[in-house]
Amino acid sequence: MEESNKTPETVSPTERAEQELPLGIRVAAAWSWRLIIIAIAVGALIWGIVQVRIIVIPLLIAILLTALLNPVVDWFIRRGLPRWSGVVGALGVFIAALWVLIWLIVTQLRDGFGDFSKRSVEVWNEILDWVQHNTLGIPVDQLDDLMNQAMQLLENNQGTLWTGALGVATTATQVATGLLLTIFSLIFLLIDGKRIWYWVVGFAPARAHAAFDAAGRAGWVSVGQYVRVQIFVAFVDAVGIGLGATILGVPFAIPVAILVFLGSFIPFLGAIVTGALAAFIALVYNGPVTALIMLGVVVLVNQIEGHVLQPLVMGNAVRVHPLGVVLAVTTGTLLAGIPGALFAVPIAAAANTIVSVLVKRQWESGTDPAAEFHRRDQVHRVARARAKEAAKHARKGNIA
Repeated sequence: MEESNKTPETVSPTERAEQELPLGIRVAAAWSWRLIIIAIAVGALIWGIVQVRIIVIPLLIAILLTALLNPVVDWFIRRGLPRWSGVVGALGVFIAALWVLIWLIVTQLRDGFGDFSKRSVEVWNEILDWVQHNTLGIPVDQLDDLMNQAMQLLENNQGTLWTGALGVATTATQVATGLLLTIFSLIFLLIDGKRIWYWVVGFAPARAHAAFDAAGRAGWVSVGQYVRVQIFVAFVDAVGIGLGATILGVPFAIPVAILVFLGSFIPFLGAIVTGALAAFIALVYNGPVTALIMLGVVVLVNQIEGHVLQPLVMGNAVRVHPLGVVLAVTTGTLLAGIPGALFAVPIAAAANTIVSVLVKRQWESGTDPAAEFHRRDQVHRVARARAKEAAKHARKGNIA
């Protein structure tokens, strides 16, 4: 009422200036400063994650491996076996699969590695000989001068090289630390993942527990679907490049296919990088023509992955539009390199599912899943304690 009685003379200059602005400008300004604050918060979060990446990356890898191995654990539990037996079985299957892949690579390369090294040197010498006798007009003396300058450059930068070597050693130490942390996290996520999840849920306000739990479970389902589909995509890449190498008569087709399978877990980039090894082997053993054909096979398989498997198969499985998959991988690569490319799609899939659940309010209101879990867990603890006590008294009675 007071505002309606104000006259132009009693309105302050600030209020008069605000009234002069169109409504669209005021709404845009309100959105702008809020978006700026959100961007600053997201940037600070990303910066913090980068600072502790030696912890975050192994934990994310452990989460992906848990999504892959958890069905094996559930298979044991459905047959009435204890959970620890399922964890041991899942880890045993995973380690056995890795061992078989490594064994195939080592046994295939062991006998032919010496010959491969010898042929690589011969090809390198042939390339140098071709450069020296080419028609590009580069004199041999000038090539020798370039080689001498390169050697002098190496000698003058020995300190930098040693610093780089120490950096590699540090990176190796970080990799070893990350591997141990991944194994440790994987074991405990398989053993006690549900308890850990409800511990995380407990940090949210009690009235948000139901929504938090429903959204998190839906996101977990998407991550599991991503891992299983990514194995299929990696298998297709490995079969395509390995089959191409076999048809062209390129040696070491099986090790190359296995390396492609492992490298394909990095979307778009992994298959072509590992497939380039097949082209190099073809160059060493079969000549430049076969190497070019092998490179064409690698590019073709990579294009099938990038334009069919990743956007369509992966997009349908994780309920993310093909364009979203491509943009997620590209953004992840720009922000965090290879780890960003590896985790971009599962994070995008989980985020998409979580937002969908929250928007549709797909949870049972009025319930507290965290409190219910802890109540059931306490009942089970009491029951187990009583069973142990009864068994102890029974043993004492038998002894007496």
